[in-house]
Amino acid sequence: MHLHTSQNRILNPNDAPTAPGFRQMFAKNKLTLGLFFPLAAYANDTPNLEGQAELAAQADQGGFSALWSRDVPLQDPEFGDLGQVIDPFVWMGYMANHVQRATLASGSLILPLRHPIHVAKAAASMDNLTNGRFVMGVASGDRAVEFPAFGQEHATRDRTFREAYNYIEQLLTRSYPLIQSELGTMSGGNLVPKPAYGRVPIGVTGSCRQTLEWNAKHADFWLTHPRGLNTTAQVLHQWRTAVQAAGFAYEKPVAQSLYIDLSDDPKRPPAQIHLGYRMGRESLLNLLNAYQEIGINHVAFILKFSQRPVKEVIQELTEEVVPLYPTHSL
Repeated sequence: MHLHTSQNRILNPNDAPTAPGFRQMFAKNKLTLGLFFPLAAYANDTPNLEGQAELAAQADQGGFSALWSRDVPLQDPEFGDLGQVIDPFVWMGYMANHVQRATLASGSLILPLRHPIHVAKAAASMDNLTNGRFVMGVASGDRAVEFPAFGQEHATRDRTFREAYNYIEQLLTRSYPLIQSELGTMSGGNLVPKPAYGRVPIGVTGSCRQTLEWNAKHADFWLTHPRGLNTTAQVLHQWRTAVQAAGFAYEKPVAQSLYIDLSDDPKRPPAQIHLGYRMGRESLLNLLNAYQEIGINHVAFILKFSQRPVKEVIQELTEEVVPLYPTHSL
């Protein structure tokens, strides 16, 4: 393994990221598919993590383009979901031994609750260990109970998010940067390793309490939640207009999460569940085709509400759905 310790070229912010993890997930007018950890169905907030590595390998071998990990520092009984429970960087580091091709993505790291040096160090480490198959989704956080535990103000997380984001960008893309921030002052130090492909692709989740213009200027991609198709089309138009207005020559991609409970009856019509649908395969394909037509670039399924064994659902998806939305060749 070769560790990248210096930044030898000037990064052009108008160029799309070249990291393999980003390129195999995102291409204009094309849709790819991913899964959120845990690959499990669970009724309360804590999943059974038995067999997760084997399921991850099944999804990877079956052609999913990305596997996503959530950042949930503390159990909040009002929220009701701990994600994969284990710290996302530790989890992704473990899964890197079982996932040979799919991108490992964070969805999403809560920047106001992590120091930017720790985030940048872990992100660059994941990037080097996976040869560029790491994509970093970040967020401002929405669980108010966590902020005072970290000595942070929930009400000012928008400002803390911006400070952390800018700090991380400088650490990852510059050698020996001079940084003056509310989160620290840096002079004479250098973060190593550096990203293998110039920078770690970073995407914002929701609005992160920032303006659309700020997000369009700074993010490499946008991770959002499902809406009705007409509303989604309108929001995508607003996003892409803002990206163009910010002066970018390429179309910054959009990823979306989706809860699904895939019926064993392929013709079962869709019924709404939390941020998704209970439905058969034919309805799912119709929905994915519609997403692709309006410009969604990546959909990541969440299987929490699955009534079927998750292994069986992943098998059907890899045989009947994923081949229609393949991972992009590098």
